[in-house]
Amino acid sequence: MPPVHILSTRSFSEDWLNRLRAVSPEVEVRQHSCEHGHEIPSELLDWVHVLYTWGAFPEPTQCSNLRWVQLDTSGSDAALSSPLGKSDVAITTLIGVAPPNMAEHTLMMMMAIGRRLPLMVKLQMRNEWPSFQFRWDNFTPTELFGATVGIVGYGSIGKEIGRLAHAFNMRVIAITRPGSTGTQNPLLYQIPTLSGLNGAEPDATYTSDRILDALSQCDFVVLSVPHTADTHNLMNEAAFRSMKPTSMLINVARGGVVDEAAMIQALEEKWIAGAALDVFEQEPLLADSPLWQMENVIISPHIAGLTSRYYDVVLDLFSTNLRRFIAGEPLLNQVWPPKA
Repeated sequence: MPPVHILSTRSFSEDWLNRLRAVSPEVEVRQHSCEHGHEIPSELLDWVHVLYTWGAFPEPTQCSNLRWVQLDTSGSDAALSSPLGKSDVAITTLIGVAPPNMAEHTLMMMMAIGRRLPLMVKLQMRNEWPSFQFRWDNFTPTELFGATVGIVGYGSIGKEIGRLAHAFNMRVIAITRPGSTGTQNPLLYQIPTLSGLNGAEPDATYTSDRILDALSQCDFVVLSVPHTADTHNLMNEAAFRSMKPTSMLINVARGGVVDEAAMIQALEEKWIAGAALDVFEQEPLLADSPLWQMENVIISPHIAGLTSRYYDVVLDLFSTNLRRFIAGEPLLNQVWPPKA
């Protein structure tokens, strides 16, 4: 078969690249680190068949041999809105590489905010041991045991969150899009070690058109849904007003899923008890955002998906897809432009 030319605009170790080359003797791999498509040299654009990139999208007319773009992200908004997204070039994502770390981060945040960890750290920094009454008033926790968690988006990440939540004896409500079957799409990547694990079945399922009914039952609301036109500002004023005043929000999805102004109002006016936020409408989060100073908010800088094994899993997905590409089989995690 003819050679397959792969260009990465991300920087990988030579060992990582060699492991990718080992997929087939026909594979040739080059790197050119850059952030924008216009920064890719023309000779590489003429050469490339497969592009691995975060967001360096060339014009389709500049890369006539390009057949496939593997994104270095699980989100596809930027790619689909680019000229490449409107071309015949296949676009695939990293969906499925981060469920264990995303789920662990989520459970950590549920416990941290439920057990007032920021206040503990604040007192520690002041060398302060509070009175018993202060401890009783401020550290009586929202326990996970017996609590209800609503998981908005019950894909691979949501299911792993649900599995861990069941281990804490939580009631799990899945909130899914209408028409969702709840079964694993065979063309979505799944980490091999996750296959066969039990405990991910929710105790109840609501479709997103009944999200207010579901939110009213929840002690914790976790967002793990993709950001699309259908989910933009899904958590709006009505959603926050439907939540219990003791409930807490954890967002490991995308900032655009939440109406940030409505969330800030909900936190300031105590419609909800708190929030743990890993993503925001604008990143970095603006220095003058009131979220920074709120004692009932934990902010993390978009790191929920990080793990020391991250690019090993990415390599498994990319290698799997590369074999499928060479064999002419359907690619995993392929996305298509929204229907007009």
